[in-house]
Amino acid sequence: MIFVTVGSQLPFDRMTAAVAEWAHARGRTDLFFQTGATKLDLAGFANMPVLSGTEIRGQFDRASLVVAHVGTGTIIECLLRGKPIIVVPRSSKLHETRNDHQFATARRFQHRAGVFVAWDEKELPALLDAADALAGGEAIAAHADATLLAALRGFVTETA
Repeated sequence: MIFVTVGSQLPFDRMTAAVAEWAHARGRTDLFFQTGATKLDLAGFANMPVLSGTEIRGQFDRASLVVAHVGTGTIIECLLRGKPIIVVPRSSKLHETRNDHQFATARRFQHRAGVFVAWDEKELPALLDAADALAGGEAIAAHADATLLAALRGFVTETA
């Protein structure tokens, strides 16, 4: 199952429409869309505008692939599970966000195992066609490494 999520703040119709168009063209119905307040017709696909924390964690757990805006929380949820994620940055020029911070975030994460970047909706179909071959990286821990925590405690103690 492919989980498509736009996050909790704004719809992202450019990405959502591109994924739905791809799925229709390939006869795929194994997608779940979390859409935000969209007016797109997603008939034939499971979808909801907003999910609770429990519901969204369940979608992440069930998904074999996640497609999302470049939200740090969404990326981390995938890294925690070792799930592959395709991210598409929102564009300020297209009035999808206030600035282009998602492009900077995508550049930061693009070399991380399991994170795949479609710089615009035109790059999505090729990545989605390879969905079955995309692999997540090794799952990260949900907490900081003991060495890092010790270093931080030492720093805080020294500067206090």
